[in-house]
Amino acid sequence: MTSSVWISNQRVASIVILLAVFMTNLDLWIVNVALPAIGSSFASSAGGAATLSSLSWVLNAYAIALAALLVVAGRLGDRIGQRPVFLAGVTLFTLASLACAVAPDLGTLVAARALQAVGAAAQLPTSLALLLASVPAEHRTRATRNWAAVGGLAAAAGPVAGGLLVQVDWRWVFVINVPIGIATVAAGLRVLPSTARREEGRLPDLAGAVLITLAIAALSGALVQAPDWGWLDARSLTLFVLALAGAAAFVRRSLRHRHPLFELPLLRLPQFGAASAGTFAFGIAFAIMLLSNVLWCQEIWHWSALRTGVAMVPGPALVPVVTVLTARAAQRLGHGPLVTAGGLLFAAAMLWRTCFASLDADYWLDLLPSQVLGGVGVGLTLGTLVAAGVSSLPGHRAATGSALVNSVRQMSATVGVALLVAVVGTHVGPAQQPDFRVAWVVAAALSVATAVIGVRITRGARTREAAPPTQTPAAPLTEGAAGQ
Repeated sequence: MTSSVWISNQRVASIVILLAVFMTNLDLWIVNVALPAIGSSFASSAGGAATLSSLSWVLNAYAIALAALLVVAGRLGDRIGQRPVFLAGVTLFTLASLACAVAPDLGTLVAARALQAVGAAAQLPTSLALLLASVPAEHRTRATRNWAAVGGLAAAAGPVAGGLLVQVDWRWVFVINVPIGIATVAAGLRVLPSTARREEGRLPDLAGAVLITLAIAALSGALVQAPDWGWLDARSLTLFVLALAGAAAFVRRSLRHRHPLFELPLLRLPQFGAASAGTFAFGIAFAIMLLSNVLWCQEIWHWSALRTGVAMVPGPALVPVVTVLTARAAQRLGHGPLVTAGGLLFAAAMLWRTCFASLDADYWLDLLPSQVLGGVGVGLTLGTLVAAGVSSLPGHRAATGSALVNSVRQMSATVGVALLVAVVGTHVGPAQQPDFRVAWVVAAALSVATAVIGVRITRGARTREAAPPTQTPAAPLTEGAAGQ
C-alpha cells in the first residue's frame, strides 16, 4: 500500500509540474492573439484605441523581466531548494494573472505582466529539477522529453485557446491561469518532493540584472516611441544613449564580477558564440512573424480573435512534429545543416508573405503556405540552436549556458516586437501594408543570417572532428549562475 501511494504521488507530482510549465508557455501565445482586443478595451480611457507602441509593453515587460531573472531564480533554487522557489513562482504567477485580469488601465496591466514574468522565472528553471526528482532514474529521459514537449503542445493549443477566450473577454486570457495556479499550488504542497540544496554560494550579480533590464527596456522604448517622437528627437536619443550605456556597464561588470549574471566568456567559445548569435537573430525574426500575423489578420483582414487563432495553428503545431522527426537527422548530420535548412525555410516563409499578402483575405494562398514553411523552419532551427550551443560546453557549464541561451531568446523577442513597431508604426491599418512587407523582409534577412551561422556551426564541428584532442578552451570561465 505504501509503495502504491508513493507511485501515485510521483504521477501527481509530474502532472502538477507539467501543468505549471504548460500554463507558462501557453501565456506567450494567447496574449499575442489577445493584443488587439486589449487595445480596443482601453480605447475609451485613451481617447481612441491604444497605440501599438503602448500595447507592445504588454509583451515586452514580460520578456524583459524574464530574461533578467531566469539565472537569478535558477541559482536561488539551488541555494534554498527547488520546491519552495517553484511554488512561490506559481503563486506569484497566479496572483499576477489575477491582477492582469482586473487591470483598470494599460499601465497596471504592464506592471502586472512584469510580475507574471518574475513568477515564470522562478518556476521555469526549477520545474525540470523537480520533475527529475519526482520520477525513478530509469524514467528520467522520458520525463525530460515530456517537459520539452509541453512547450510544443502549448504552442499548438495557444492560438485557438486565446481566440476562444477573447470571444468572451480578453480578461479571460489571464483568468484561466488562476484556477490552474491554485490547483497546482494546492497539489504541489502535498506531493512535490523536497530537493537537496546544491550549493551555498552567493547569488548572481543583482546589479547586473538591473543594468541589463535597463538597457533592454531603454532600447525597446527608443524603438517603439521613435516613430511618434522622431528618430532625432532628444527623448529618442536619450533612450538610445541610456541603452548603450547600460549595455556597456553590464558587459564591464559581468567581465569583472566574481559571480556575474551571465558568463560572457562563454561567448568566446566559437560554437557556443555562434549558436547564441543565431538564437538572437532567429528570435527577432520569429517575434516579428508572430505579432505581425496576429495584427494582419485582425487589423487588416478584420478577422475575429478566434478565426485568427485557428488560422495560426498549422505553424506552431508543426514545430514539435518536425523536432521529433528530425532528432535522428541531428545526430547523423550534426546541428549545422538543420539550422541552415530551417533558417532558409523561415526566410522563404517571410518572403512568401512579402509576395502574396494582399488586403483581400486569401488564407490558402497567403497565410497557410507561410505558416507551413515557417513551422517547419522553427522546428528545424530553434531547438537545434540551443542544443548546438549547450552541447559544445564543458559539462559543468551546461546549466549556465542553457540559462544564458534562454535569456538571449527572451531578449530577442523584446527586440523583435520593438523592431516591428518601429517599422509599422503605432497605428495599424491598410495604409501600413508596405510597412509590413518591410518588416517581413527584415525577418527574412535575419533568417538568412541564421542559415549562414548554421554553415559556420557545420564547419566548426568538422574542424573539431578533424583536430587532435586539445586542452579545455583557454578563455577563462568564471564561476557563475546555474540556471535553467
